[in-house]
Amino acid sequence: MKKLYFVFLLFSFLFACGDDTPTPYDGNRLTHITYAPIPYKLPNLDTALGFLAMPIPVDNPLTVEGVELGRRLFYDPILSGDSTQSCASCHKQALAFTDGNSVSKGIAGQFGRRSAMSLENIGFMNKGLFWDGRTNTLEAQALLPVEDPIELHHTWGNLEQKLRQHPDYPTRFRKAFGILNKSEINKLLASKAMAQFERTLISGNAKVDKIRAKEAGVQFTNDETAGFELFFNVGFAPDAQCGHCHSGSLYTNHLYENNGLDSALALTDFRDNGLGGFNQNPNDNGKFRTPSLRNIALTAPYMHDGRFNTLEEVMAHYASGGHYSETRNPFLPQIRDIRLSAKQQRQLIAFMKTLTDTTFTTNPAFKNPF
Repeated sequence: MKKLYFVFLLFSFLFACGDDTPTPYDGNRLTHITYAPIPYKLPNLDTALGFLAMPIPVDNPLTVEGVELGRRLFYDPILSGDSTQSCASCHKQALAFTDGNSVSKGIAGQFGRRSAMSLENIGFMNKGLFWDGRTNTLEAQALLPVEDPIELHHTWGNLEQKLRQHPDYPTRFRKAFGILNKSEINKLLASKAMAQFERTLISGNAKVDKIRAKEAGVQFTNDETAGFELFFNVGFAPDAQCGHCHSGSLYTNHLYENNGLDSALALTDFRDNGLGGFNQNPNDNGKFRTPSLRNIALTAPYMHDGRFNTLEEVMAHYASGGHYSETRNPFLPQIRDIRLSAKQQRQLIAFMKTLTDTTFTTNPAFKNPF
């Protein structure tokens, strides 16, 4: 009996010792890395410049670690199927995050059908993204280019595996989102990180902003003043109708407009249906998101298909009243009736150039971190 009792005690001791033995590190756990995210503070532009507060999703608050992870993903060609292109391939900082092409080319050499939109102030855009409004959030937008067969031509399944096996990204995902294991790295967290970075791409330090803030020594030239008055129908200046669609601090009405680029006798005659192609409402055929005019002098060529190479060509189009179609914005024929002179068109362009913000296009926080 004593022998049995001794054996029982021996086994109890051995099992107790086993409970205290630490679990061997399996190479996938990340809990040894500190998770203490620091809130990221956006510049306060809403008071001085008339910016509205940027909407931030409750489930994706901005953090220093999340923004930095997003910046690295944005610039990393690991996102493409052959590791040759990144988001930044079509969104270059020096060009206000456009690419200077009429339409963009993907990794297989195929061209898309639309121009790369600027990402400046994209976090303030609250009525849909892309030219046709196909997504409502930056998180959803960031998911699409990776698997687009013309753009990055990858799969999220393969990309997730690459990120999990990467020597640096698991640590950064842990610090940004508090994940416990590499297996938790997924497309939703990646898209959240890229959305965080894109929300920091704020431009609000152009000449027009300095004048609005009454900065000492900064004032419009005579042509810029005349262009401003034409743009916004100030005083006795003719109404060039620009301010109806390009309004507010972001110089956009956040809506979708048909600006008379193509004639269409029937609603089914547009070469690109734009918003109507996405929502399947024929009354929205030929309508595209009104872009912001901030940094417009840096984002040529213009329009959703990059058909105009210069602002002078853009002005000539609007001065003509555009082509007829049933959904054409009603202000366009009025511009033709005003018959803006060549001088007035130059003055409008002079004003639009005051929307250029070089601190935005050179900000080191937005640059390639590699």
